[in-house]
Amino acid sequence: MRIGIPREVKPWEARVALVPHAVAVLVQEGHEVYFEAGAGCGSGFRDEEYAVHGARIVPDAETLFRSAQLIVKVKEPIREELGLFRSDHILFSYLHLAANRALTEALQGLGLTAVAFETVIQDGQLPLLAPMSDIAGRLAVQIGAQLLHAGAGGRGILLGGLPGAERGHVVVVGAGEAGGNAVRLAAALGAQVTVFDRLRSRLSAMMAVGPNVTALPAYEETIAAAAREADLLIGAVLVAGALAPRVVTRSMVRGMRRGAVIVDIAIDQGGCVETIRPTDYGHPAYVEEGIIHFGVTNMPGAVPRTASQALSAVLLPYVQVLAAQGVDDARLAGGLNVRGGRITHDAVASAMSS
Repeated sequence: MRIGIPREVKPWEARVALVPHAVAVLVQEGHEVYFEAGAGCGSGFRDEEYAVHGARIVPDAETLFRSAQLIVKVKEPIREELGLFRSDHILFSYLHLAANRALTEALQGLGLTAVAFETVIQDGQLPLLAPMSDIAGRLAVQIGAQLLHAGAGGRGILLGGLPGAERGHVVVVGAGEAGGNAVRLAAALGAQVTVFDRLRSRLSAMMAVGPNVTALPAYEETIAAAAREADLLIGAVLVAGALAPRVVTRSMVRGMRRGAVIVDIAIDQGGCVETIRPTDYGHPAYVEEGIIHFGVTNMPGAVPRTASQALSAVLLPYVQVLAAQGVDDARLAGGLNVRGGRITHDAVASAMSS
């Protein structure tokens, strides 16, 4: 298989899909790997490292897309990339199509085949989403803590508190990979943490984090009550491949303390907070209803080297499967979103028909 790794061109995105050692494995298996010059620089990987491991360095995206059959990238294609695709291309990346009708229609029109990282399922888990969820959950607390600073317009709260001062209150809606990581970091900082989920197993795991964690079932009234007392609210609700449900309403946001912060990790799938809208790291936050909102759609892009290493580690086995077996391998069944221009994922089809 001829595999292409292009440079990411989405604003404020510096991750790379595969690190040099992963490329070496593919080359050793007989595949040709084309690597766009500079694609790894933002993550601290030089072109020379890829060349030493057998990649063919090409000068631009046009050459790469013309040479490769399988395009492996981090984020979904943006407008200027779409013209580079052919109908015989296989695209393997994060796509989040349920929240992006325009991209879905564009991929259909191109007639290509697209496999989404975020809907690949193994043993009931989402292995290609998990490491980025881990990072996003931790970043949500770090970023939220910074936005609570008075200089950023926040309430002037130190999340962990200290003797003679109250602790900050962190509310996390959703206790999956992202939410669980947010809970663990907020608790480690010493904050008072309230987390909501529908699954008792997750609530039990969150209670075990520490005595400063309260884990509750996700009822609308209890979420609303916690939101009124929150300094930082983190939305982390995920339905694989589908639009995120809006579980935090505008009225809940309106009832929060002025200068509190909302970080919506689910923004890639449309967001689980009614007042959220997509932002980027150029202008990451805005104020609505007196509350600071953070809605960056590629949160792990803030730590590109860490994120690239973590993503590459879980991604390589699936690239090997795609390159050797094609999209019909059972391990990729959940990830297949578009085939020959036709939507093949139920959640995406449902979103497009609504």
